Amino acid sequence: MVYYKSAEEIELIRANCRLTAQTLDYISEHVKPGVSTLYLDGLAEDYIRSFDAVPSFLGFKGYPNSICASVNDVVVHGIPGKNDILKEGDIITIDVGVCKNGYYGDKAITYPVGEISSYAKNLIKVTRKALDIGISEAVENNRLGDIGNAIQTYVEKQGFSVVRDFVGHGIGSSPHEDPQVQHFGRTGTGMTLKKGLVIAIEPMINAGSYQTKVLSDGWTAVSVDGSLSAQFEHVVVITDNSTEILTLSH
Repeated sequence: MVYYKSAEEIELIRANCRLTAQTLDYISEHVKPGVSTLYLDGLAEDYIRSFDAVPSFLGFKGYPNSICASVNDVVVHGIPGKNDILKEGDIITIDVGVCKNGYYGDKAITYPVGEISSYAKNLIKVTRKALDIGISEAVENNRLGDIGNAIQTYVEKQGFSVVRDFVGHGIGSSPHEDPQVQHFGRTGTGMTLKKGLVIAIEPMINAGSYQTKVLSDGWTAVSVDGSLSAQFEHVVVITDNSTEILTLSH
């Protein structure tokens, strides 16, 4: 069931989304060669708890950490580890969730680690623009398929592929709500977007095949061909005549 949010609920979600964005700003300064992904995880958890909030990923369906740290060919749900040391030329997607006062925030960004290849830079650039293009279609009376089609059309023209196995979602008093937000598809399909709908749009873009596989830990999803993967995520709310991005730092 899809839940449309009241003005009061949107304010609570906005506060959590802002804290999520601020958490990423804080830990991004530590994304550099020689740093472990577990260190970044600890920074994020301490920062979130300093605001009397909780990291919403920790313990969610058994997930063991506070952030997802997905390096290079890891598409999503990479588990931080003390032996996972970032190296010059890596790219890392950090996904953060926050909960306070019964509502949630969620955001992901792909960062370069030191100097990266021009190919990796282009993948990050295309993925970031794909999110912007998807958000531009997230307006009242458009359809969910309009978002997915716009993202897919742009990404495939750039020679990359859109992951099918993981999608965006509604968010509010639960971290994952209806509807599912696919980042591929056909225009004019799916539910009609209405005022008060709050959704996370989070395209995951692979440099090679869009296919993924989940490793034996039950969480870490990688590209089947070992190609690089990038992701950007914003939470947005549909308003009367525009779309507001909630996951901004200020």
